[in-house]
Amino acid sequence: MNEPAVGLAPLLRAERLAKIYPDGNVQALRGVSLEVAERESVAIVGPSGCGKSTLLHILGGLDRPTEGEVYFRDEPLSRIDRDLYRARQVGFVFQSFHLLPTLSAVENVQVPMFESSWGHRARAQRASRLIDEVGLSHRRDHLPTRLSVGERQRVAIARALANDPCLLLADEPTGNLDSVTQGEIMALLDDLSRRNGLTLVLITHSQEVAAAADRVIRMRDGRILGD
Repeated sequence: MNEPAVGLAPLLRAERLAKIYPDGNVQALRGVSLEVAERESVAIVGPSGCGKSTLLHILGGLDRPTEGEVYFRDEPLSRIDRDLYRARQVGFVFQSFHLLPTLSAVENVQVPMFESSWGHRARAQRASRLIDEVGLSHRRDHLPTRLSVGERQRVAIARALANDPCLLLADEPTGNLDSVTQGEIMALLDDLSRRNGLTLVLITHSQEVAAAADRVIRMRDGRILGD
């Protein structure tokens, strides 16, 4: 099993994950097992089509394995309400941002909070604080079309933190960014993760991004090659 550093309790544990897509009979994962510790940052690297995104989606409860199981704090995801798991425990950051074009930056950050019991004032206050934390206080009322790609990713990161998750999953978070902005976004992710005690799992093709993580997991052909 691909294990975290000694002495750290696992937040996530995957056992013998397999994923087969009937359309085209594609086997995306082939017996993947790994552990990710509390407050650890892990980079998953490998060529396109090796199963990285499929693995991330299964860890985040967006997809289900054909075989195997994922455990969150020793509870199998198959026995957990996946909607609540995604809403309360997991924050997602995607390469393409997925911001709503008709909402301002601060309004986009509030979207995940509509599933919570917070009232309007509490949502607005938390969104405003998160926008400040990602360095966009001067752009809080701008629509996504008026933001640079780096600023859009900052909004997406703030939105991922909206419901105070313990796990942050990032799929190529710097894939659309130039090298300077890539460094800024990774520094921001690292800082926010450590200050908030988050566990970070990210997919990347960038060796520089991967090198910033506590641990690197390499994949090929649906399998883990090793740290």
